[in-house]
Amino acid sequence: MVPSLPSCGRKGGRTGNKISGDFHFGPDGTFTLLQFTDTHHITGDSRSQRALDCVNEALDAVKPDLVIHTGDILFGRPDIESALEILQPLADRHIPFAVALGNHDAQFGSSREDVFQAIRNLPGCVNLAPKEGVYGFSNDVITLSGASGVERVFYLFDSMDAVVLPGEEKRHCYDYIRHSQIAWYRSHSEAFREANGGVPVPSMAFFHIPLCELKEALDAGVQPIAGNNCEPPCPSRLNSGLFAQFREMQDVQAVVTGHDHDCDYVLPWGGLHFIYGRYSGGDTVYNHLGRAGWSEQKISGTRVFRFREGVPGYETWVRLLGGEEQQRLSL
Repeated sequence: MVPSLPSCGRKGGRTGNKISGDFHFGPDGTFTLLQFTDTHHITGDSRSQRALDCVNEALDAVKPDLVIHTGDILFGRPDIESALEILQPLADRHIPFAVALGNHDAQFGSSREDVFQAIRNLPGCVNLAPKEGVYGFSNDVITLSGASGVERVFYLFDSMDAVVLPGEEKRHCYDYIRHSQIAWYRSHSEAFREANGGVPVPSMAFFHIPLCELKEALDAGVQPIAGNNCEPPCPSRLNSGLFAQFREMQDVQAVVTGHDHDCDYVLPWGGLHFIYGRYSGGDTVYNHLGRAGWSEQKISGTRVFRFREGVPGYETWVRLLGGEEQQRLSL
């Protein structure tokens, strides 16, 4: 096993190859990670009440050891206040958390850097300062250790917003994971593998905008093994090769995203799983998922991951607002 790595400080300027936090299994040998995504919160807007209810209820019911929010935290002015209000319940409960910013998180006045810094200042946030020479802001590495060392690595990537392509100024294109981010990931992956005697350390990747290969899988006729597929995926039109790097490094077992509000499914492809979180927001943006697919009775929710010390694989399921659990899988 990889020796445990110490948690690193969060103050100062841009950081290098540091670990955002090293977490440990509990006394019962388990570790629970809760994913929020697409809360699209607006302070003072009654349409956001369901998002607040979803966050508060899930935290109290699941009692996670770590929360990862995969972006589109906010959706209006006042933007920083909106982001802080929807994340404050985590700070109030002393639950550590990290964010992978979404495409809407810097569209309402404040810069992406200012939004990210404000979130980092919340108690419990483990995101480090942006990395020197690495594209974006919310790129982070989190480890989960057992008695013998690191058993899991969680990579957070900033998938940013949109990119304007020369000659295609009027055609929308979501941004993509850049080569500097891929090099940053590979440097960590190689270091973990070397410390683990040449064996890849099981990992997961969290970011907002899904990869092109998800659409490729669906176009090839691959069906989800669980969950709702109620809209086409909306990845970037550009493929920078991150998926190929995951295959080459042989460590990332799941790519966990948000972005597409009417999807919460799990789909196998190319030796790993594409996993959507459950839409966690209210009615500030489109959403149509209910208890069983598209519905006028919309129900927000969260995705839960549970890991067991010394046990390969993990469990995952969706928890709906109100307490119902769906899609319980062992992967």
